[in-house]
This record gives sequence, structure tokens and C-alpha cells, in this order.
Amino acid sequence: MKMYVKFDFNTLCMKVLEEKLKDQGLKYRLLNFGEVELYETLTQEQSRVFRENLEDYGIEIIESQKTALVQKIKDTIAEFVGSDEAVPVKASIFIAEKLNHSYGYLSNVFSDATNTSIENFIIIQKIEYAKELIIGKRYNLTEIAQLLNYSSVAHLSTQFKNLTGITPSHFQKIIAMRRKVQRHDTYYSRAI
Repeated sequence: MKMYVKFDFNTLCMKVLEEKLKDQGLKYRLLNFGEVELYETLTQEQSRVFRENLEDYGIEIIESQKTALVQKIKDTIAEFVGSDEAVPVKASIFIAEKLNHSYGYLSNVFSDATNTSIENFIIIQKIEYAKELIIGKRYNLTEIAQLLNYSSVAHLSTQFKNLTGITPSHFQKIIAMRRKVQRHDTYYSRAI
């Protein structure tokens, strides 16, 4: 039996963070996503152990405000793209309002730090999410295009192909073939 699971990475990371803070006996308060206020100064050893414990889960401590802002932009984009409903505003408005900065400022900080634009990052996130939706088989391509705020399936297909080299419908066929092969392999492994 195969099961498909959807992850909420923000919730998962917050739970891991809370668990590791409690394991180390630290007094803290969770602020926004990715922000923790510690009520005591960590020793170098406590800081090293905490950093290593988080690294096991792919979580790292951010040292500069600029890096923290870039991470907040990425998290906001993930929230914008990963919403189960079409967001009625443009990404630039959503990001600026969510982070309480002008979009121009956020765009400059992001571009300087990542060597790509917010717009390119949004496209990458949309296509990755489109792949998840195709694999999950809950939506057809028209619904996926609407959910991701594309004007049409053709627009989604163009960006999908530009990024992956194949169309979303070809991607669907590949996934269907893989599932068929896996079912076939599972059937024969049980028969043996």
C-alpha cells in the first residue's frame, strides 16, 4: 500500500524548534515563524549544542537581519504559493503587506542576497507546488492553474516546461507510468 502525505513545513519546523528548546531546558518565547526570544544568554557550549541539534533537521540559526529578512520573504512566498485557495491579491502586495516593508526594498534585499529575483523564486515555488499537486492527483491541470493564480493552463504549461523541460501533462504521464510499474513490481514481489 502506498500513502501520499502532505507536509506543513512551517508547523513541522516550529514543533522541532520547540522540542529542541525544551530538551535543552532553555526559557524562550516563540514570536513569528522563525523567530525565538531567549530569556537568557546562551553559553558557547549551549549555543554549539543547540545549533548542532537543529542542523540534524536541516534548520540553521540565522546570524544577520538581512539573512533573516530573506528567509521571511521565502516563507511568505511559500505561504502565498502553498495556500489551498487562490489568493486574490498580487504576490508583490501580499509579500509587502505581510512583511510590512515596501516591495521595492524587499526585492532589492532578496536579489542582493540570492542573486535571483523574487519573481523567479515565486515561479520556482509555483512549479514545485504544481508537481506536488499533480502527484497528489487531487486536482486537474485547470484547477492547478487557477489555484496557483495562472491566467490559463497554457501559462502554467509554459512556465512548467521552461523550468523542468517537460509539460505538466507529460509529467502526469511519467508519474502514472511510475505508479503502474510500482504496482506491477509489488504484485510480482507478493507472488514470489
